[in-house]
Amino acid sequence: MKVAVLDINGKDTGRKADLSKDVFAIEPNNHAVYLDVKQYLANQRQGTHKSKERAEISGSTRKIKKQKGTGTARAGSIKSGVFKGGGRMFGPRPRNYSFKLNKNLKRLARKSAFSIKAGEQAITVLEDFNFDTVKTKNFTAVLKALNLEDKKTLFVLGGSNNNVYLSSRNLKSSEVVTSSELSTYKILNANQVVLLEGALAGIESNLSK
Repeated sequence: MKVAVLDINGKDTGRKADLSKDVFAIEPNNHAVYLDVKQYLANQRQGTHKSKERAEISGSTRKIKKQKGTGTARAGSIKSGVFKGGGRMFGPRPRNYSFKLNKNLKRLARKSAFSIKAGEQAITVLEDFNFDTVKTKNFTAVLKALNLEDKKTLFVLGGSNNNVYLSSRNLKSSEVVTSSELSTYKILNANQVVLLEGALAGIESNLSK
């Protein structure tokens, strides 16, 4: 699968990148994608939600009315959940939402995500670049040259590049990650995935195991 390699000015360099069919052209497995995205979103949850139950409410413990003869239901505590100001019945408690998936399924999900993006013509291959200084203006110029300024983009680098990462950090619609930080959710959440040449080997090595 051949894709033209562009420079940071959006011009064709005349070179072609060969994207592996085993990563970028498989039949997408929608269930694997669903499970991997579900796991990613579950792992983002703090799980610190908590409401007070009747044992944790401050209030009198006396019996609020006699047991019989009132014509209404018996009641023993003002802290019961049926009364205003009482504890909440079956309220949320702190819990861990994370769950495990095996590595092969997660690899299949990421390959499926890349294949979906490739089918949508939403993958761009860019030659490796760097900035001399940290400036958002530099990164914005790259987006403008690639006609991606109005799209949600994911830039995938071959390795850590502090200047490029920090230059993109102020832009809500763009995210910069390394090939080892990729997730199915991030791939699918972007309108356009921009792969740097140096990232291709790492991506195909990680996903072809």
